[in-house]
Amino acid sequence: MSSQFEIEALARAESWKPGMPMVDHAMAFLRESAEQQYSYNFFWMGRPIIQYPQDIVAVQELIWKIKPDLIVETGIAHGGSLIFSASMLAQIELVEALEAGQLLDPAKPKRHVIGVDIDIREHNRVAIEAHPMSNRITMIQGSAIDPEVVAQVKSKAEGYSKVMVLLDSMHTHSHVLAELQAYSPMVSPGSYCIVFDTLIENMDEDCYSDRPWGKGDNPLTAVRQFLQSDTQFEIDRSIDQKLLISVAPEGYLKRREI
Repeated sequence: MSSQFEIEALARAESWKPGMPMVDHAMAFLRESAEQQYSYNFFWMGRPIIQYPQDIVAVQELIWKIKPDLIVETGIAHGGSLIFSASMLAQIELVEALEAGQLLDPAKPKRHVIGVDIDIREHNRVAIEAHPMSNRITMIQGSAIDPEVVAQVKSKAEGYSKVMVLLDSMHTHSHVLAELQAYSPMVSPGSYCIVFDTLIENMDEDCYSDRPWGKGDNPLTAVRQFLQSDTQFEIDRSIDQKLLISVAPEGYLKRREI
């Protein structure tokens, strides 16, 4: 049940319409800040997270609300997002132990994070494995859409009841669509599959001239095609509405409750 504060926040965000100065300024900021690599300015527990603060807060809200016991992420980079997810799961277990009046052994976590990347750079692997959150993290090297890699993830996901998925690797339409088809079945009812960098579709034509993705070929086009055939997921537009500044517009996909 939503609190009165949450109801008021939702109503306030719903009043923000296209054409309002704040909404237009938010889009202008996104376009300019993406070109200036603004997302590279932020860290989580010492590791670069390469995300906008607004999306970090939004994902935090969802993790706290859903309390998943497994988070699957594609795209590792410097490991900041893995550390972030692991630390959120650690906080959930701490609170549960406090509420139950039980002792908590941090060396025996119940919740876990799986990260997949086609190329885990050695210095990043070393830094992640040396981090205090590392005992909650499993890293798999390989393409996220390689059937053998998908099979590994599915095998490791067995036994977990609440699963959330974050897709943030290769941003081409074909790759993201294949990721959605491979990993969306793992998402628990009521949980989320979050597709990052859907904002590419809203950027200028020449913004990604040095990358294999761009307008018409990006995560958002993949999301839209995916939703045409998969009726189990829907866009949670309330998240877009309240964030305004996000790299994942239309990318917060909620799996319908059974």
